[in-house]
Amino acid sequence: MEDYKHSELTGKIIGCAMKVHRVIGPGFPEIIYMRCLCIELKKAGLNFETEVERDIFYEGIKVGSRRLDLIVENKVIVELKAVTEVEPLFYNQIINYLKIFKIEVGLLINFGNISLHYRRFANTR
Repeated sequence: MEDYKHSELTGKIIGCAMKVHRVIGPGFPEIIYMRCLCIELKKAGLNFETEVERDIFYEGIKVGSRRLDLIVENKVIVELKAVTEVEPLFYNQIINYLKIFKIEVGLLINFGNISLHYRRFANTR
């Protein structure tokens, strides 16, 4: 595995997602994959929070909030999808989350196809 920031951690998360996809396959709603992934993350000994509500500020003023699917070990945002086509909008979403919430690494994981699709993102500031 290449040496990215938190590469060992993201490798474990991806491994857990691969197991979930291998066991139940595509075709379920995102929440089913979230629940299964949480079981695997727990078995792997990883700490995580689900559906984390975070405030969004613009020039110091709260303008809204977003709910993040998962934050693992307070280091990696994990956004889950269960769609047949990964849209560029999903990439922009996670890049913006990394920037606005000041987190260094993110994963986009899509369970919606025959093969698991994942992509790492880094907040390079």
